[in-house]
Amino acid sequence: MAIFKKPAIKAEGGKKKEIPRGLFQKCPGCSEVVPEIELAQNQRVCPRCDYHFVQPAKERIQNLLDPDSFVEMDAGLKSVDVLRFQGMASYKDRLKNYQERTGLLDAVISGHGVLDGYKVAIAVMDFGFLAATMGSVVGERITRTIEYGTAEHCAVIIVAASGGARLYEGMLSLMQMAKTSGALARHAGARLPYISVLTNPTTAGVMASFASLGDVILAEPRSMIGFAGPRVIRETTHQDLPERFQTAEFLDEHGLIDMIVHRKKMREQISRLLNYFTVAP
Repeated sequence: MAIFKKPAIKAEGGKKKEIPRGLFQKCPGCSEVVPEIELAQNQRVCPRCDYHFVQPAKERIQNLLDPDSFVEMDAGLKSVDVLRFQGMASYKDRLKNYQERTGLLDAVISGHGVLDGYKVAIAVMDFGFLAATMGSVVGERITRTIEYGTAEHCAVIIVAASGGARLYEGMLSLMQMAKTSGALARHAGARLPYISVLTNPTTAGVMASFASLGDVILAEPRSMIGFAGPRVIRETTHQDLPERFQTAEFLDEHGLIDMIVHRKKMREQISRLLNYFTVAP
């Protein structure tokens, strides 16, 4: 038995002091604790090991496009619970929860803007909203973005991050794969460029449709990219998977993507590509 007891440290008034949530983030790459403000100032890239954290769509648009040039389109489109999905929580309740948490109506922000003087149509998926799964609204907004780029004779940029099709919408979700791919075929027929940017993670139906159809496919370092997860593939094939399987680096070595680009250099690289593909502004 201890002779002395360790005194409890209390704040004034007898209340415990608690550190507010969201002030620090633990880096999955190096396990260091990084202040949130430092991450925000560094485009959500770990200043210690260069690990790329998930970046909200609004921040990404702000970093990619010229200041005050972005115009959002179809901002009022909302998902509805057509199938009346009931599980541990209803689809309707989940949507409301994520809308309140993120300030978004769904998992993509779309519109048009200017990047280094080049007009572009752009859609950016936000993994913070229901793992950026693709439902009817996500597919529709991306399709309209592509169609706008075709009509305005400008490049299309889509930044993908997704857990795949949205199971709450069943077949309606899977239909978005064909719809987005069809719009890109018409865009390509007009001889207009499409730049696809893959971030961590980009998987399943999104990767199997518009994300893999870019004229140029860029990826952020160490992003997980693939269709099914490694565990599912291993159990299905009964084979050991190669080292670094389904990483951006592995896919770059095997020719599925064109280049790996650090987040801080993404705007510069896309601008260079637009210069190659389009008439100078």
